[in-house]
This record gives sequence, structure tokens and C-alpha cells, in this order.
Amino acid sequence: QVQLAESGGGLVQAGSSLRLSCSCVVSGSTFSNYAMAWFRQIPGKERECVAVIARTGMNTYYESSVKGRFTISRHTSNNTVLLLMNSVRPEDTAVYYCAAAIGMTDLSLPRKITTYDFWGQGTQVTVSA
Repeated sequence: QVQLAESGGGLVQAGSSLRLSCSCVVSGSTFSNYAMAWFRQIPGKERECVAVIARTGMNTYYESSVKGRFTISRHTSNNTVLLLMNSVRPEDTAVYYCAAAIGMTDLSLPRKITTYDFWGQGTQVTVSA
């Protein structure tokens, strides 16, 4: 079982930076067994995969619109996944969700919603123009 809790969302101006944090409480397994991802969702639209980090931390994926601006990282010292968002844009406005997927290979970067086993409650990010 994994319990995920996101934090760090808020209202920011376009061009600024924001850091989202996902705290992971793992039982019956270890944090390193899970590939981790950030998804985002706008009302009325499908949840989309923004960034993924392999369970080893040795591989990452970014959706094209955030590549070069967002950075995903994982920290085994405190079982945390971070999403550093630089140069944010109004179109980055969404609810951001942290997700965990078990059973992945060392470098796997799953992007399908159905692959993920555990989800956080989400944190709202609003970027003003």
C-alpha cells in the first residue's frame, strides 16, 4: 500500500517558479519499487501525464509542453517526489496529482493512467497571466 499526499500548489504569476512535493508513505514494500509520476487535469478534460521518473531514478519522461521547464526528482531519504516548475504559463493551470506504479522495470516510464496503482488527492496550481 502507498499513501500519497501532494503539497506546494497555489496561485502564481506567469514566468515564476513553483515546487510541488509528493510525500509517500509505503507499507509492505519499498519506495524504490514504484515508478512515480505527476499528472494534471483541467475540468472537462482527461488527466494527462506531465512527468514520470523510473523507480531507479535513472530515467525520466516529460510531456512536450513542459520539457525544459519542469523537472521531476525522487528522494529516497524521505520518500518524496518533487516537481520543480519553472517559467510557468497560464496553460499550466490544473489540479496536479502524484501517482505510483508498482511492478515496473528499472527504467520503465509508464504514462497511462490505468498503469498507476495509487493516487494522491491533488493540489491546485493556478497561473495568472
